[in-house]
Amino acid sequence: MKKITKKGSLILYACSGLGVNMLNIIVGSYLCSALLVGGFDAHVEHWTYLNRDLVVAGLWAVLILAAKIIDGLIDLPLSHFVDNLNVKWGKRKTAIVMGYIPMIVAYLLLLIPINTSATLANTIWFGALLIVFYTAYTLTMITYYATFAEITDDQKGIMLLSNTKSICDVVYFSLGFALVPAFVSMGMNIRAVALIFLPLSLTMLIPLFTLKEKPTEAAEKKQNKVTFGKSLMFTLSDKPYIYWLCTLFVMNIGLQLFLSGINEYFSTANLDMPFIMPVCFVPVPLTILLYNRIVQKKGLGFGYRYVLVMFSTGMALMGLIKFIPSSIIYVYSIVCALIISFSIGAFFSVTYSVPSKRAADRKELNDDTASSMYFAIQGLFEGASAGLASGVVLVFMKQNGYVSVMTVLVAVVCMIAFCMSFFFPKTISQIGKIDK
Repeated sequence: MKKITKKGSLILYACSGLGVNMLNIIVGSYLCSALLVGGFDAHVEHWTYLNRDLVVAGLWAVLILAAKIIDGLIDLPLSHFVDNLNVKWGKRKTAIVMGYIPMIVAYLLLLIPINTSATLANTIWFGALLIVFYTAYTLTMITYYATFAEITDDQKGIMLLSNTKSICDVVYFSLGFALVPAFVSMGMNIRAVALIFLPLSLTMLIPLFTLKEKPTEAAEKKQNKVTFGKSLMFTLSDKPYIYWLCTLFVMNIGLQLFLSGINEYFSTANLDMPFIMPVCFVPVPLTILLYNRIVQKKGLGFGYRYVLVMFSTGMALMGLIKFIPSSIIYVYSIVCALIISFSIGAFFSVTYSVPSKRAADRKELNDDTASSMYFAIQGLFEGASAGLASGVVLVFMKQNGYVSVMTVLVAVVCMIAFCMSFFFPKTISQIGKIDK
């Protein structure tokens, strides 16, 4: 594959996933919650499809967890499929199209219930569509992420892609957690809001015009083909990376619980979500610069602990909102949001930079490794932790009235990850550090 050397082209390429990720956050943070009225105190008729339960809560929790686990498990065979795809148009571009089209179809069908009550048919219908959506989303994004280690082969290029991508993540999170609640508060139903953001997914067309691939000749394909088992075992033998994934698993439980349930939390706390949440995201381009300076001086391990402390502190303080006088509650909330802003962008950056860097390093040791497998296995860990957070913990909290303590639980989980990060191997903790 032809390398991308121009800084502007790399920045544009890093923006490709913005729209598709926006659809993912709408599905995970809003549409899944919109099928149950539990946890909402304000604007219930707009936050939910029809102001009533449309799924059986217990089965729906199981199906969300199953969809997330399948989302993680499917990464492995899909990454192998993408790495060994041989088509004239180019394997990466072809795989992106193969995932993009069914993902859009599933997204649209998720807006249409079979009937107007909490039936088994509705529950299975939405569960099946969720699995299709996550599978197609995974095929699209795992292919895109795999190109990070292919279009640039130096640490500077990888960090530029990762940091720009994390800023794009902040953009779609700002849209998701500021504009979506704003539209809902104005009386627009969540299904209509979901359609408004659908055109953003066209950003995924950027790789189709940017990537310069050549089809692999038959003889070369046979010689260079990487078997699924070989690629899997090679990646799993990377013990530093596996420990990183275990730490990420714990942290992601807290992060996904926050992202999936923040709209319910603000509803129960009687806070203006469109007013407060932008404070978490608008400063992120500046906080990313601070995070980068810390990583360049101290390495990723120190930088990761820094963002975990900031996030846990902000979450713990936000959990005390019910004890704050109403006269200063908004000022207090803004302070909490500012503290959280020092961690949000960095959480996304590390999930791109670590697998990209490890794949590039291991590629130098053995040509048989496949870069997409690193993202695939990370996706497995992230999918399982996200399913546990949004499919089990959050549904339980919604149905039993524990949403008000969600932020405190998030803080506790992230501090466990903080303790685990002290045991990062040097090959992980020193990523990004620039020696004098």
